[in-house]
Amino acid sequence: MVLDRVPAVTVVSISAASYDGYEFPRALDSMACCGVRHVEPAFIVGYTEPFDEATFGAASARQHRAWLDASGLRCHAMSSHIDLGRADALAVFAGRMEFAAALGAQVINTNAAARENEARFMANIGPLADRAAALGLTIGLENPGNGEDNLINDAAEGLALIDRLGLPSVRLNYDPGNTVSHRPGRIDAAADAVRALPGCVHFHLKDVRQDASGWHFVVPGQGGINCGAIMDALAVRPDLPFAVELPLRMRRLPDAQPVRASEPVPLPVIEAAVRDCLAYVRRWVA
Repeated sequence: MVLDRVPAVTVVSISAASYDGYEFPRALDSMACCGVRHVEPAFIVGYTEPFDEATFGAASARQHRAWLDASGLRCHAMSSHIDLGRADALAVFAGRMEFAAALGAQVINTNAAARENEARFMANIGPLADRAAALGLTIGLENPGNGEDNLINDAAEGLALIDRLGLPSVRLNYDPGNTVSHRPGRIDAAADAVRALPGCVHFHLKDVRQDASGWHFVVPGQGGINCGAIMDALAVRPDLPFAVELPLRMRRLPDAQPVRASEPVPLPVIEAAVRDCLAYVRRWVA
C-alpha cells in the first residue's frame, strides 16, 4: 500500500545489468535519456558479457570514470560478485574494489561464500574489510539465487554473519529476487527483505515471475514479490540507497542456474522497462 506522505529523497540506481550486450557509454547515454541519475555498474558472471581481471585495471577505470562524467550519471554502488572464500579472493577482489573506488562508488556488492568455503572466507574478510575502509568503500554481502548452500541463505543468516564479523565496512546487500529462486516456496521474499534492512548498506529491488521455463525478471510490481511492502519499508529509510536490478537478457532455469539469451534485448524495450522502474519507485521516493 502506498502511504500518503511527502516522498523521501533516496539514492536510487539502475543496474547496468539491464543493458547486457551494450557498450557502457551507450548504456549510460540511454539511462540519462530515461531520467536515471545513478548507475550501478555490474560485472557478474552469468548475468553479463564475459570479462576478465584486466577489465578492472587502472586504464579501464579511468575510461569508465570519463564515460560516467560525460554522461552526467554518478556511481554510488557497483556489483562484482565472487565467492570471497576463493583461494585467490584477496587479490581478485582488491583489484575490483580499487576499480569501484575510482568510479566514485561507496559500496561494492558481492557474494559471501559457499558454505564449504567458510574457513577461507573468515580468513579473507578481515584484510578485505581493511582495504575497503582504506578506499572509502563498504562491502555489501548479497544473498545468492542459485540454490546452493551459502553463508547467507536468508536474512537471519546474513544478519548473524554481520554480527559475528563485527566489521564496520562489511554489511548486507539484500536481494529478494534472489531469494525466490534460491529457496523456492520456503521463504516469503518480501518479508525476509524487510527483516534484512537493519543490516543493509545497500539493497537490490528485483521482482521475478515464474513459469515452467524458470524465473524471469520483470519491472517491480509486475512479478510475484510483494514489492509494495518492500517499498513501504524503504520509503522510511531514505538513508539506505538501493538499485533496481532488472537483468532482462537473463533468466534462471528451474534448477536456479542463470542463462542468457543469445542476443541483447532491443534498446527501446530496455528503455521502456527502465522508465517503468523509475515510475514505480517514484510512487514512494523522490
